[in-house]
Amino acid sequence: MDLIVTIVRHGNTFEPGEPARRIGARTDLPLVASGHAQARALGGALHGFERALAAPLLRTRETAEAILAAQPEAPVIEHADWLTEIDHGPDEGATEDAVVARIGHDALAAWDAEARVPDGWSVDAERRLAGWRDLWTHGAGRVLIVTSNGAARFALRSDAALQRQAAALPSLKLRTGAYGVIVRDADGLRLLDWDRRP
Repeated sequence: MDLIVTIVRHGNTFEPGEPARRIGARTDLPLVASGHAQARALGGALHGFERALAAPLLRTRETAEAILAAQPEAPVIEHADWLTEIDHGPDEGATEDAVVARIGHDALAAWDAEARVPDGWSVDAERRLAGWRDLWTHGAGRVLIVTSNGAARFALRSDAALQRQAAALPSLKLRTGAYGVIVRDADGLRLLDWDRRP
């Protein structure tokens, strides 16, 4: 395998019992205590990275730093805007119930199954797909990506072979503190894992 990409979703940004809200690119939340614990657990399970890219938001940077803190001679984190969380438009900061009331269950299901963008959200799918495709073409070695759920799913939509493999998944979502692994070898791109927590 000449490229191994581990894609991590940042850790929790809401305390247990606090209602989760749709938080995107306009809301720069830090990790809460459980999110820091998730990031440390990822650092204990994932290692050997030669390159690291993270979205520029605080929650992704904190997660990447915690993962790499467990690795001697860790690479410098590169910030990549194409990994930044999406903009939820009128749903920014809204609870799930409020989002469902506005756009409906079917629209959310299509987002999770096919990355079909709900009305009012700003995603810039083409820029995200181009970023993933550039990585698949030019990347090498062991690469850590730390991003958001909205950005991560486009990895699975960026290549026909990955789309076919992802069709067997129950969802394109990554839970907070979860990761997926995609490799490139002589046979092309393969999805080895998705939505795994350490």
